[in-house]
Amino acid sequence: MSKLGNLGARLHRGEISYDFIGKRKIWYGISILITITAILGLAVRGLNMGIEFQGGAVFTTPTKMSTSVAQAEEYAKSASGQEAVVQKLGNGSLRIQIAGIDTDKSDQIKQTLAKDLSLNPEKLNADLVGPSWGEQIANKAWEGLAIFMVLVVIYLAIAFEWRMAVAALIALIHDITITTGIYALVGFEVTPGTVIGLLTILGYSLYDTVVVFDSLKEQTKDITKQTRWTYSDIANRSINGTLVRSINTTVVALLPVAGLLFIGGGFLGAGTLNDISLSLFVGLAAGAYSSIFIATPLVADLKEREPAMKALRKRVLAKRAQAAAEEGFADARSAAGDEPEDAAPAVVGPRNQPSSRRSGRGRPSGKRR
Repeated sequence: MSKLGNLGARLHRGEISYDFIGKRKIWYGISILITITAILGLAVRGLNMGIEFQGGAVFTTPTKMSTSVAQAEEYAKSASGQEAVVQKLGNGSLRIQIAGIDTDKSDQIKQTLAKDLSLNPEKLNADLVGPSWGEQIANKAWEGLAIFMVLVVIYLAIAFEWRMAVAALIALIHDITITTGIYALVGFEVTPGTVIGLLTILGYSLYDTVVVFDSLKEQTKDITKQTRWTYSDIANRSINGTLVRSINTTVVALLPVAGLLFIGGGFLGAGTLNDISLSLFVGLAAGAYSSIFIATPLVADLKEREPAMKALRKRVLAKRAQAAAEEGFADARSAAGDEPEDAAPAVVGPRNQPSSRRSGRGRPSGKRR
């Protein structure tokens, strides 16, 4: 068995563990700091909305253009008077996006661009995108997100309990906020592919969370009938028992997404992949983090507020304190060299008791004839 597999088996059996629940305030603090940074990024920089949401024009050149991306950006800015997004496609053509222009201005820009690029205007393809279409996409995305959240809460409340539903909802909001904040800070364009990526990571994050919740539900059956573990102790065991599985699934999911983001988008220049690959990469990592460090500790906090769990914690802590006191007393006596009170004495009976032979002297052993 590999070292990672052996570690997973030991974690699952409870032979070793890390106190995730006991250090939950550290994880809460880290999450709050990251979330505040993401919100500040959204407030200061905002999202770079794609042309599908703002409306505008998309110009596509023929294949095998010798013009560089930087030159095309200068030509587009000179022709339109505003910033443009230029991407080099796999066949060597250029895709030039200019947001916020109408039909009349689009025709004028097309003529100017064709002249600067030394092209026949008929060979420069132009597509117009209306802002109303982008608004419809945005509204549908918000509706889909709201329906998804409601269904998640209902399902978890029925399958598990309302506390787990609340914790999972907070974890999902945490993942969305971080992902959108990263988009604002990095400046990547938000397209319909980004929306698809966000909805995808919500499903993955929920799956990872449900795996831990299912283990927690199974191990907390009849929890009040024992005095060995508190609810937080069992929650910590559930996290440790599924930890290696969560790491494995996250790494396997992140590898192809990292290939899209860093190799496809970075080295090969496939800019159209950046919108969906960044949301997937950040969202998958945030989802794995929230299922371990946010969702389950929140459930433990909510459950520990119940009267039954409070009473159980008191009994468990009292039993542990009694066991620790007895162990300390036994260790102290052992160190002092004292014998236990119930140790057998070396000589049994009175000290001056005569022997059996002496006690029978002078007594007839039978009837005298």
